[in-house]
Amino acid sequence: MTASPPARSFLPVTAAIKMRVVTITVLATLGLLSFPTDIAVVLWIQSSSPPKELLRYLNFAEVFGHGIGVAMIMLGAFCLDRSIQFPSITWPAIYWPTYQPTTAKRYGARMLGGLLAGPLTVLFLKQLIDRARPRSTNFDLVTSVLDTFGTAALVAGPRGSSDLHSFPSGHSATAAALATVLIWKYPQGRLFFFILAGSACVQRIFSMSHYPSDAFLGAACGVLGATIVLGRDIPNNLK
Repeated sequence: MTASPPARSFLPVTAAIKMRVVTITVLATLGLLSFPTDIAVVLWIQSSSPPKELLRYLNFAEVFGHGIGVAMIMLGAFCLDRSIQFPSITWPAIYWPTYQPTTAKRYGARMLGGLLAGPLTVLFLKQLIDRARPRSTNFDLVTSVLDTFGTAALVAGPRGSSDLHSFPSGHSATAAALATVLIWKYPQGRLFFFILAGSACVQRIFSMSHYPSDAFLGAACGVLGATIVLGRDIPNNLK
C-alpha cells in the first residue's frame, strides 16, 4: 500500500499573504462603514426574538473566541500534531520565531505569536478608548453613534469593570487570529475555521456585548497581528 501524498497548500505563500491583506482591508472597511448602522442593528437585535437553536449555536461558537476555549484548541493541536512544539523561551529564541532552535518550535512560535499579537493590541486599545457596550447603554440618551463613546450614555446604576470596553471586540480579534493561524497550518479546514470565527463574531453582536463595528475592526486586528507574525513562513508539509 502506497503512502498518501502530503497535504498541499491551497495557495502559494505570496497569494496566501495577499489573501490575508485583502481580508484585513475588507474587515477594516466593513468596520468603518458599520458605524452609521451600529445603533440600528443593536436596536433590531434587542427587539427581535432569534430562534433558540440559533442562539444556542452562537453561544457554542463563542468558545472559538474565548481565552479558555482557544487555549484548549491550541493545546489539542500541540498534542496531536508532532510537527509543532511549544517554543523555547530562552534568548534569542524568545525574540522572534526565526530564532527558534528547531523547525517544530518555530512553527509553534509562529502560531502562538500570531494568536496573541492581535488580541493584545485590542486589549491595549480598549484601555485608550471608552465605548459603552450595547447592554450597558441607555439608548434614550443616544442621538448619534458618537454618543456610544465615553460615559454619557451609560445606564444608571452599578458599573461593571468591562462596561466601557466595547471597542474593539477582543473575542472577535481572538477568533480571527485563531482562524488565521489554523488556516496557515491546516489549510484543508479553511472553510470550517472561517465559519467558526465568523460565528464567534456574530455571537458578540447578538449577545449585546459589541456593536458590528467593534466586531469587524477587532477581527481586522486579529488577522493583522497573525499576518505580521506568520510572515512569509510556510509549513514544510504544505510546500
